Amino acid sequence: MGENELRDLISIQAKWSIPQLQENLAMAVEGSGPALSTEELKVRHVPSEIALVVATSGSTGKPKSVAIASKALIASVNASHKYLGATPGDTWSLLLPTNHIAGLNVLIRATALGSRVIDNRNQDKYVDADFVSIVPTQLHKALTVDPALLEHLTAAEAVLVGGGPLSESLKKEANSKHVKVITTYGMTEMCGGCVYNQKPLDGVEVKISNEGLIQLTGPMISSGYLSEDGKIEKEFESGWFKSRDIGELNAGLLKILGRSDEVIISGGEKISLVEVEDSIRKVLPNVEVIAFGLPDDKWGEKLCIASTLKINQDELKLKLGNLATPKEMFVFERIPKTTMEKPDRRAAIELASKMSIK
Repeated sequence: MGENELRDLISIQAKWSIPQLQENLAMAVEGSGPALSTEELKVRHVPSEIALVVATSGSTGKPKSVAIASKALIASVNASHKYLGATPGDTWSLLLPTNHIAGLNVLIRATALGSRVIDNRNQDKYVDADFVSIVPTQLHKALTVDPALLEHLTAAEAVLVGGGPLSESLKKEANSKHVKVITTYGMTEMCGGCVYNQKPLDGVEVKISNEGLIQLTGPMISSGYLSEDGKIEKEFESGWFKSRDIGELNAGLLKILGRSDEVIISGGEKISLVEVEDSIRKVLPNVEVIAFGLPDDKWGEKLCIASTLKINQDELKLKLGNLATPKEMFVFERIPKTTMEKPDRRAAIELASKMSIK
């Protein structure tokens, strides 16, 4: 295909089996088939180098359609497998949805190793694999209520855990149960995880902006965002992706402090919503919570939490202190989450606002 040529773009079909999806992904990456999109788009053609168009989760903002070139996907796969020491014939277990980059990566990585991905979603019995990719919620499930899943994770050579912050307590418990956890950090714009165990993968560079935000570059950076008129908005022409995550670099290790939109300013003090949730889980380990901010005349923004059970505010204040104690608490029937099991703070804010009006 020439530099200015276009290729067909089709949406991934719900009726496709996992082997069919894996086959279509392989053809998209090698260029022998159409490019694939995780959502239905009006755009029918994309530049020939684009293999995938993946919608971001939109948990904290408007979803965007990320256009990813074949060479970026290949660079991501190679860097991941180099870190893991993967060899041809090794297998991957699929436990993630395939409408996000993390799940699609599992299929693409299996293809690169010459193996069929093992679909372990919605199963009571798991077929063991060399590598597994999950989110923290699934790790928590394995350690608390699903011994079969725990056995599956323990059998793997490595378990990649990403898509959200992993608390130190959960990581220590997993290690004590012989789960070989590798924490991952990344985003759709970087073809998923590109920092493993706080270390950038091969070819990846990290820097911190003056505002404390994490910036990333590497051969797996996406081409840009696909607009409704079919053009790719060249937002990464500088070669760097500017994230909204706050982080620190120390001796080459990247520490994620949280998203800039997961920090509220209440009474002039910065409060990390992730840290508040972790603190509450230490006090109440069996209670599911989500933290968020609501507008407030006195505080500017007031710290709020929601849980599925009623929590004693005085007990929290005694254990957490004034700053980390929520000003208002809500009881939800369930904690809202995205399809990737991330806390959906926008949905929580909307639900709490409606409850406050009543």
